Amino acid sequence: MTRPSIGVAVIGAGMAGRAHASGYRSAPTLYEAGLPEVRLVAVADLNPAFAADTAQRFGFQRVEADWEAVAAAADIDVVSVVVANPLHREIVEGLLAAGKHVLCEKPMAPTAEDAQAMVAAARASGGEAAVGFTFRRSPAIAAIREQVARGGVGRPLHFNGHYWCDYACDPGGPMSWRYKGGPGSGALSDIGSHLLDLAEFVCGPIQSVRGAVLSTVITERALPVGAAVGHAAAEVSDVTEPVENEDLVTFTATFASGATGTLSASRVAYGLANSLGFELFTASGAATFDLARAGEFGFIDPTAAGTTQGYRQVLVGPAHPYLTKGLPMDFPGVGYGQNDLFAFQARAFLEQVAGLDGLPRVASFEEGLRNVRLLDAVVASAKSGGGDVVIDPPLAGKDRPA
Repeated sequence: MTRPSIGVAVIGAGMAGRAHASGYRSAPTLYEAGLPEVRLVAVADLNPAFAADTAQRFGFQRVEADWEAVAAAADIDVVSVVVANPLHREIVEGLLAAGKHVLCEKPMAPTAEDAQAMVAAARASGGEAAVGFTFRRSPAIAAIREQVARGGVGRPLHFNGHYWCDYACDPGGPMSWRYKGGPGSGALSDIGSHLLDLAEFVCGPIQSVRGAVLSTVITERALPVGAAVGHAAAEVSDVTEPVENEDLVTFTATFASGATGTLSASRVAYGLANSLGFELFTASGAATFDLARAGEFGFIDPTAAGTTQGYRQVLVGPAHPYLTKGLPMDFPGVGYGQNDLFAFQARAFLEQVAGLDGLPRVASFEEGLRNVRLLDAVVASAKSGGGDVVIDPPLAGKDRPA
């Protein structure tokens, strides 16, 4: 890319949309010089108050009423799409056709058919198109992946992962798009998509899933009186609608390497607002991660012997991915949080658009399609009473994690 600056917009001003907006604001301050000037141009949302608040908070120049205005704007080059999953395809295809580079939130689409069409649109556009699997940017998770890739702890044997949240625990919480869409579009799609991506990011391709169970605990919810942001509480009416998807999901997986995975995702895990974690056991070592303690990970390998052998707490610092020049105070023991991951991701995508290669590339649309197919496989297993469902292996190239 030869242009002297990159104009950025965010479509969707809810909880995750604000994180994208903040990430773009921080991105130019991170890492090495060479990134073109980043112009924070526009925020679009059907709710003008949400859009105005996000634009004002994070320094964007203006508000747009809809995605079509963003697509038509000559001063916008890069767009994050952070709206309800069923809306992704139409918006992404329209932006790509208008020559924009697109970063789409996960899951990429509600169906594999939609995701495949989005892949085709991205290839036809010739622009950059990526999916926001933000936890790939976790310094701790990336460090664990590096240890596995180097082979010093042997091959993975067992990945035990969970993503447990409590945003749907309250039966009085309002109905939203998150509770619509049919089996697989609930906890599995919303947070299980992250978990499946991380499992493959650390352990390699999943070959099959089995034993899936989808469970709905709260079967109906009241419609909100007005608009709500993210998972926030809101005043509700006396009109209720049925919940169409799952509150929790559990399943097992077999990786191409022969490793076994045990995975669960829940939006009704009382008291756990945002609990992502995993234990990884390998042939000659192990690692653990807990998002509540994001600046560290547990690790054991054969290097220590005798009375000092055992798990050790590794504090993430400049020797690990993303932190050197990724934080204002990039010093050992200085913490980071989930919001920082959006800044790392925004910087990586802007570098892709600018033709730079300082950071690992953001997940491709092909990887987003594979993730949707994994979600479909879990649903197929649940519908068959837990049967084994085989997933086609990833192709070489863009559907493999960077």
